[in-house]
Amino acid sequence: MKIHFWGVRGSIPTPLTPQQIQSKILATVQRITVEDLKSSETRAKFVSMLPSWIFGTTGGNTACVELIHNNTDIILDAGTGLRVLGKSKKCPQKYHLFLSHFHWDHINGFPFFDHAFNPNLEIQIYSHYKDAKTYFYNQIREPYSPPSVAPSITKNIVFNNLQEDKEFFIDDIKVNSHKMRHPGDSYSFSFEVNGKKFVYATDIELKTTDFSSKTDGQEVFKDADVIVIDSQYTVEEVYRKENWGHSAFCYVIDFAIFWNIKKIFLFHHEPTYDDRKLDSILQAARWYAQYIGHSDIQIEIARESLEVEL
Repeated sequence: MKIHFWGVRGSIPTPLTPQQIQSKILATVQRITVEDLKSSETRAKFVSMLPSWIFGTTGGNTACVELIHNNTDIILDAGTGLRVLGKSKKCPQKYHLFLSHFHWDHINGFPFFDHAFNPNLEIQIYSHYKDAKTYFYNQIREPYSPPSVAPSITKNIVFNNLQEDKEFFIDDIKVNSHKMRHPGDSYSFSFEVNGKKFVYATDIELKTTDFSSKTDGQEVFKDADVIVIDSQYTVEEVYRKENWGHSAFCYVIDFAIFWNIKKIFLFHHEPTYDDRKLDSILQAARWYAQYIGHSDIQIEIARESLEVEL
């Protein structure tokens, strides 16, 4: 399996501001020395040594992750990252699109998805909501979209209604799902093939009961190799925003330990957090894992354009 991150933000798209760009330039200038400018090699070395929050960006598009195995192309959520996906690769014959839920930040990329206007494309859409077709088509019709959008979308769209905790197969990939705590509900998905297990778990508000003695969801989460998981808030903010439907990194790590998950990608980043803030959250998460005696868990932050082989 190959995992590609196209959109990693939560709530709303978050482009870099002029002030954030200026702060990156200033931080670079403050670090550079005369020795760093001597040659193309020293300049390249200087750039390679810059912290990731200066050199690049986490990204500002909303949730969209792609999973590819052989000729099977799976898209997880249709946030604004989906627009970038459509402009970055050749259109295949078929997509399998899984929707965790229908909040705007998880569907608002579809009207701007170039591949959707290919009449030969087949899209299999998977959702737990019985009115998924109505919800989905409403956003591409007036008044939410221009009148030309809906008639131009491929007619080869099939909606598949899923049942929680009931496994099925897409080609040779075993798929399962589990309902999570989120306003209006949200569903996590697991994908297993060739002895590897990947979990996509966005928009979840974890409580201590989610990593105590319960067994609900074990078929989805237990022994996963990689989990992409909502960690939108700091610990302080998650208490202030109780019942908003999102988690903090410490709960995510406790959850991963309970389910014996090997690697975490922090995901669904708070739109008010800049790259430096997100980097500090990553460092705090790694410190916390080490502090509680689980430095063996790998923790990364989901960044747009990042590709992971599993």
